Parts: sequence; structure tokens; C-alpha cells
Amino acid sequence: MSKTTNIFLTGVTGYIGGSVLLRLLEHPDVATFKFTALVRSEEKVKKLQALGVNAVRGSLQDLALLESLASEADIVISLADSDDVPAIKAILAGSRNYHAKKGSVPVLIQTSGTGVLADDAAGFDLPETQTYDDLNADQIETLPATQQHRPVDLELVSADKQGYVKTYIVLPSMIYGVPRGILVEQGIQNPYAILIPSLVRGSVARGRAGMVGPGLNFWPNVHVDDVADLYLILFNKIRQSPESVAHGREGYYFVENGKHNFIQVGKAIGEAMVLLGKSTDSEPSTFTDEEINKYFDGSRLWGSNSRCIANRSRSIGWKPTHTSLDMLASVLPDVQRLSSE
Repeated sequence: MSKTTNIFLTGVTGYIGGSVLLRLLEHPDVATFKFTALVRSEEKVKKLQALGVNAVRGSLQDLALLESLASEADIVISLADSDDVPAIKAILAGSRNYHAKKGSVPVLIQTSGTGVLADDAAGFDLPETQTYDDLNADQIETLPATQQHRPVDLELVSADKQGYVKTYIVLPSMIYGVPRGILVEQGIQNPYAILIPSLVRGSVARGRAGMVGPGLNFWPNVHVDDVADLYLILFNKIRQSPESVAHGREGYYFVENGKHNFIQVGKAIGEAMVLLGKSTDSEPSTFTDEEINKYFDGSRLWGSNSRCIANRSRSIGWKPTHTSLDMLASVLPDVQRLSSE
């Protein structure tokens, strides 16, 4: 009889998390998996339980519960929050308890993001902007501890170094696309991204496509299905040949397949707005400081550069299929949907 693998997941009702869970539910070895998921909604708890997932009602603020659930897991897949240090410390405490109790080393796959690479370019393509390579651990180690997501990432690297857990950090870039499947159909999973829709909302509200500064700054992009595929490939590699998969200090996995600047995104939004009668000018203009405060709570993330190349991810067999042209084509449906809100 095959050994049961206990898998604890957070964030399964989210955009990335639901896509990852769906692939695990469709996995050829699913009969040997026991899924436990932390979920806030009682309604979604019941729906997930009907799909064979041991859904437990709670939140990332329930630290004792997080520690307890993680202490029983062979593999933890954290998909809920990239910046919650108390939550990740509780999960790591659970992993430490698992190691002490069973003697074997559990696995923790954490969702971070290429926002950790973001600068304060204010919409410019700065000549000093680095392109980070996930095969270059020395380069990644130079990132300041004050960067977005970095405090959580560093907790994981430190825990791996201590030897009681193997950690793997997945860093998606600007994600787009609408996932499909039973979790979306049943209203369990959020099917929409955050970054591009937030630009669309601000643009529609002001009546013209917008960007931070001149929009010369670059970000990588990746389709949500390609993101979920990387998690599955990493999951399979860890189970089948763990010695072939880097972890800890070297265990960073960028997720990108192309890049864009924000003039391109702004023009795509502008053209869609004109087509739908929401604007008379397709050319994007610069958001004012007042508009940035109003629509983005003062965040200038959309004016930053985040440059990377996913060499390590590709080295384990990841083959993304969607391109930057697909990303730009995804803007029109976003404008159609959000214009009617």
C-alpha cells in the first residue's frame, strides 16, 4: 500500500491557491494524498469537504491552529500571504515539531513574488536596474531585508539552514488570466488577478487610461495556469527526486515568461476603454499624486521595475506557454468586466 502524504495548504480559495489545489486534486496519485486546508468561510469549508479536502475554519491570525496543522504535514504549501511574519513563524514552529516528533524533514513551499525586486523608479526604466536570476543565490542574497516579502523569505531560508525543514520559495511576477475548473464553478476560488485589474479600476474611474510617471518601467508577466504548473512540477520533483531540487538559500523559483512596460499596459487599457465607450482618448496619461492616493492607497508599486529571469524554474522542467501578447490581450476582458461594476 502507498504511504499517505499529508499536505497542509493555506490560501486555497485564492487566485493562485485554487489553481494549485485543482491540479493536486487531479493528480494521478491523489488517492495517496490527505489534504488539509485552512479556510475562513464556513460555506467554503463545506464545499471543500465535499471535494475530499479536510477544510478547517480559521485564519492566519489563529497561530496556535496554524502550528498544530503544520505539525502534522509532510508538505506545507503556503499560498495565502507573502508578508505575514507571525503566520510563517507559526507554520515553521509546526514544521519543527514535526521534525522533532518524526525525525524526518518536512517540506514547506512558500508563495512570495517578484515584488521583492521592486525599486522606486517612479515610472522610469533606470539604467542601474538589475535583472535577477533565480540560479544566482549570491545575487538574491543582496536584496535588503526591508524589501516587500523579504522578511518572510528570510525566515524560510534561516529555517532551512537549521535543518528541520526544506523550504522552496516560488516568486510569481505580474499574473494574469482567468482560471477555470470546479473550484471556480462552485464559487470556492477567486478567479481574478489583482495588479492589472487595479490599474483598470483606476483608469475607468478617471475616464482615461493611466500609469505611474512616464510608464517606462518594466515588469515580467506570467499566466495563472503557467504559475500553477510550476507548483505542480516542483511538488512532483520534491517527491520523486528531492536531491535534484534546490532548497533553502538556493531554493528561489521565479515565475515569468516575458516582460512589458506600463506604457504597453496603459495603451491596452486605453484602447479597450475607447472601444467600450468609456473614454475618448486611448493614450494613457500619468496618474496624479491625488489619484495614486485615491485609487492605490498611495502605493507606487505600478511605477517600479521588477526584472528577473526564471532559469532555475525552467531547469526543473517548467515550460510556460503564454506570452506577453497573451497578457496584453487579457486586458480587454478585464475592462469589460470592471466597467460594469
